[in-house]
Amino acid sequence: MSDAKSDFDYDLFVIGGGSGGVRAARVAAGEYGARVGLAEEDRYGGTCVIRGCVPKKLMVFASTYRDAFGDAREYGWDVNDGPFDWHIFADKMRSELDRLEGVYRNLLDGSGVDKFDARATLKDAHTVTLSTGEEKTAKHILIASGGRPVRPDLKNAELGIVSDDIFHLESLPRSMLIIGGGYIACEFACILHGLGVDVTMYYRGGQILNGFDDEARGLVAEQMRARGIAMHSGASVLEMEEREGGIWTKATTGAEKIFDKVLFATGRKPNSDNMGLEALGVEMERNGAIKVNEYSQSGVPSVYAIGDVTDRVNLTPVAIREGMAFVKTVFGGEPTPVDHELIASAVFTQPEMGTVGMTEEEAEAQEPIEVYATSFRPMQTAFADRSDRVMMKLVVSKANRTVLGCHIVAPQAGEMIQLAGIAVKMGATKEQFDQTCAVHPTMSEELVTMRTPVRTS
Repeated sequence: MSDAKSDFDYDLFVIGGGSGGVRAARVAAGEYGARVGLAEEDRYGGTCVIRGCVPKKLMVFASTYRDAFGDAREYGWDVNDGPFDWHIFADKMRSELDRLEGVYRNLLDGSGVDKFDARATLKDAHTVTLSTGEEKTAKHILIASGGRPVRPDLKNAELGIVSDDIFHLESLPRSMLIIGGGYIACEFACILHGLGVDVTMYYRGGQILNGFDDEARGLVAEQMRARGIAMHSGASVLEMEEREGGIWTKATTGAEKIFDKVLFATGRKPNSDNMGLEALGVEMERNGAIKVNEYSQSGVPSVYAIGDVTDRVNLTPVAIREGMAFVKTVFGGEPTPVDHELIASAVFTQPEMGTVGMTEEEAEAQEPIEVYATSFRPMQTAFADRSDRVMMKLVVSKANRTVLGCHIVAPQAGEMIQLAGIAVKMGATKEQFDQTCAVHPTMSEELVTMRTPVRTS
């Protein structure tokens, strides 16, 4: 690592107090003895803890109880559906976020990181300027400023809200139009519907969840419709304005309707604006993402970037791993490229979708494959006389029998795909899946009991 007595104020200055930036800062300081400063202009914890994964998952949990009450009656429990109190839940959720932000702050304090509650911009390759007027120099600068949701270029778009705003609603709307068909749109559609909101979705494509396995996203869409979410493909909003009773919208399909709220889930943008990067010579993508090499280093040698601001794989655990790889490379003397291959992920719709590796469509374009898949009514909800269906799917290389992709649509699919992801990452073959004894009775046992391919190519 750098000399403890250098001409700089810090060995490392981190811009951004989210999961990636905080991990890099505290490990560099706590394990490698680096002098580290960190600036955060908003709240510590970043998108995941404050405006994304954590509060969203709490809302997912809250939204599942409506089905649980009905299931409980089918299983013999004498329970009644009570009204959902948004205020009780929201107050407790916000208290939990405050607690987690405190944890992040304490982790930095415990590692000896100097915190600055301020916006930071780059003056030169080794100097950051804080909104307080201070300037700090550092041998290395790490940008971990994340991303943010964006509204479309549409007149009166400010009437709509974005995902960040969901957690600050004073009350739940009676009706909501969600514009977009990606995972954020689909997750909030399921959440809000589960909490009792009348949800309508407009999305431009022919199907939701573009980029995911076609069969898997098709089943998710089918189940969302069955639950009562109004889904309109090939649709977007042409006009919107505030009227008595809510927000009037006119769709590209010609449909006109008034909704209490409109949520734009139409994309995100890296937080790199007005940071002085272009003047410094840091190369950027058209969307504002910072271009970096496999070691997260920009074209300016002292400037690195990790997480959503690089728009590589925008997931919290990925940002954390990028931060760790950066610290090992710069302060540990171990050049560590970031591994972005075979990253498991989950979409917290109802039912959930878990995925790792190639989709059937991607694999088929690469090489001859076999597809093993099954869809069935799971025991728990079938007993409660619900029509829910789940799906398990393995995409297998004909040449070497490696499992190229695994896709699960089921309750708790996120938990299942974490474990299946280990096997896929290790390069397990279909025969090794088959050699694994089933755990019965479970949904996931189907992953190791499918013997005959349903399709080959």
